[in-house]
Amino acid sequence: MRFSSYGGPDVLELVDVENRKPGPGQVMVAVIAAGVNPGEIGIREGAMADRYPARFPEGQGSDFAGLVAAIGEGVTSVSVGDAVIGFSDDRNAQAEFVTVPADRVIEKPEVLDWQQAAGLYVVGTTAWACIEAVDVREGDTVVVAGAAGGVGVIATQLAVARGARVIVTARREHHGYLRGLLAEPVVYGAGVDERIRRLAPEGVDAFIDACGKGSVDLAVRLGVSPHRINTIADFEAATRTGAKSLGQSSVEPAPVLEELAGLLACRQIELPVYASYPLDQVREAYERVAEGHGLGKVVIDVRSYA
Repeated sequence: MRFSSYGGPDVLELVDVENRKPGPGQVMVAVIAAGVNPGEIGIREGAMADRYPARFPEGQGSDFAGLVAAIGEGVTSVSVGDAVIGFSDDRNAQAEFVTVPADRVIEKPEVLDWQQAAGLYVVGTTAWACIEAVDVREGDTVVVAGAAGGVGVIATQLAVARGARVIVTARREHHGYLRGLLAEPVVYGAGVDERIRRLAPEGVDAFIDACGKGSVDLAVRLGVSPHRINTIADFEAATRTGAKSLGQSSVEPAPVLEELAGLLACRQIELPVYASYPLDQVREAYERVAEGHGLGKVVIDVRSYA
């Protein structure tokens, strides 16, 4: 999947390209499933060109899961045929084959579903970064804004696991699921300040913004110190308020991913996948993500296309 100019989903094209054989220290993976992330929409539209400029023709997608098809010289960490979870810095994961450095893949736990595995890397490492950025501690009251998305779902569970009280904002239809994760949900929108204050009259210690939409300013109004606010969705607000804007690049990806994959495999955390599309329906997949109503992740089932 590629695009040669900035724009909406219509600029995406499924094209035939020559497989890039793995060089020294690289692996080629036959992709079974690939993740779809909201941030990739901003990259494709050019809204994030200052941070993530496109190199036309630009690929699409970062995280994936599949089987190692070939290895380059010096690679000993994986073998041909191994099931792996991985991440492409070149944003070309939505493809039948992807070639990446060997340190960008880890072994996939056998019990882990392919679709969950494919959607884990970006949201998982980003959620981990958010938890570390705001220093979630036992006894804290933490708000996670946008808790029904992939990052929010995992951040909520990681915060609960650290012994925090977690208040989350989400659409009402997702409240039952989030209560099952031991979070306390409120509806976002007008009046959200008061709804959170009623639940936490003694104040909020830390705030994770996974959705934007004024959430950083909400955190400031709630009295949260800027050094304990982290956003992955509103960089302007972070600059203006002094809040943090740390994401997956702030953590060591491989060990964090291994930890998360183990937690997911042991069912200590969950990652719901609410929609799956074949490779030739990537446009529809991004339209679904842009709606912002789903719980968890959208993935591309590359195997169904092949």
